[in-house]
Amino acid sequence: MANVTEMEISRRGVMAVGAASAMLAPLPAGAQVPAPKAVPVTMKVSLEVNGTRRDLEVDTRTTLLDVLRENLHLTGTKKGCDHGQCGACTVMAGGKRINSCLSLAVMHQGDEIVTIEGLGTPEKLHPMQAAFIKHDGYQCGYCTPGQICSAVAVLAEIKAGIPSHVTAELTARPMVTGAEMRERMSGNICRCGAYSNIVDAMADVAGADIAGVKA
Repeated sequence: MANVTEMEISRRGVMAVGAASAMLAPLPAGAQVPAPKAVPVTMKVSLEVNGTRRDLEVDTRTTLLDVLRENLHLTGTKKGCDHGQCGACTVMAGGKRINSCLSLAVMHQGDEIVTIEGLGTPEKLHPMQAAFIKHDGYQCGYCTPGQICSAVAVLAEIKAGIPSHVTAELTARPMVTGAEMRERMSGNICRCGAYSNIVDAMADVAGADIAGVKA
């Protein structure tokens, strides 16, 4: 009688032969042969991130958000919905705010990118950061980096005379009003509901009188 070791070897051998036979068996008619896995295409890209040039070689499918977080370890920019709907990933590229989750890194060759880390430091806060703290413009804080970057860009848009959907006269310079700020900030979602405090913070930085409260 075969001992236990011989039985185990025999059992393994049968399994190995069976697996090999299955691999060599002809495929049924009409069966789809899996395509070989594509080799990632990489490209060199240079970005000016928060005043520092960063030279990278990245997969051409990599978003700007993932490059900032995973390659450059600037984790202040958050990944929220990853569909461009919540605004948590908002940064400024070339002076304009964008959803970094929807933009490929290779599209920004030579661009100046500003993230929340580039606006201010704990020792020297940006005025908008200081105003968010003063007016308690956040609760959990997850969306706050995107909110602040967007708020800075919104006031710059108004100052530059760029109209919005709620601007009464397209040929007149828009005013810093609650309606203007709320409309322009509508792409940034705060699940904690700190919207009124965010408007107060923006009004403070703009030096505007919103809802009867002088900034």
